[in-house]
Amino acid sequence: MIEIIITKDGSHTLRNHFLDETYHSRHGARMESLHVFIKHGLEQVLESNAPEISLLEVGFGTGLNAWLTAKRVLGAPVQLHYVALESYPVDESVWSKLNYAATSADRELFQALHRVSWNTPVPVTANLTITKIHSMLQQVNFPTSAFDLIFYDAFAPNKQPEMWTSDILEKTATWLKPGGTWVTYCAKGQVKRDLKSAGLTVETLPGPPGKREMIRAIKHEIHS
Repeated sequence: MIEIIITKDGSHTLRNHFLDETYHSRHGARMESLHVFIKHGLEQVLESNAPEISLLEVGFGTGLNAWLTAKRVLGAPVQLHYVALESYPVDESVWSKLNYAATSADRELFQALHRVSWNTPVPVTANLTITKIHSMLQQVNFPTSAFDLIFYDAFAPNKQPEMWTSDILEKTATWLKPGGTWVTYCAKGQVKRDLKSAGLTVETLPGPPGKREMIRAIKHEIHS
């Protein structure tokens, strides 16, 4: 069962009763996404001024991260290729009730991201194309060095431990380009150690409201 709940910043999140876990922080869904994935992920990559960015999101969920990303790059001089994995898509009867979008333009963008066909690239705005993949992370493979940025937004390690094994984290690290960024709300020590073992430089950053820390990891540049 999926239930809509209101978080402390007034924005919605979903609660998965089977896992007894929410999709975002109860301290503020929108604030968490903006802090972790936009501020400490997307903004850093945009600073490179690259004309194209490839982004992988592990856990499309409510579509909040994708929507905030699309809003941030709207009109920016960059082409963003957004790939989102989701094992259990949220039904329209649920996502259509979420209160993230305050304007008609925002609602249209949010709906467009949710309604695109699965497993095929679809242009959503002039500079953002999204490919939503209906699959488990364990079942997909991307080329080495495919992505500039990875949003790792799986459920917490104590709720979904199979998403946080050293093998899985190493697998995602291989998909990062040299200099690429991997970011998550999680700050667990074992996750940091596994990311370091996978060849990433790990930063512990201040977390969003209600959470002391978060992780950002950078793939080492290859020097000849």
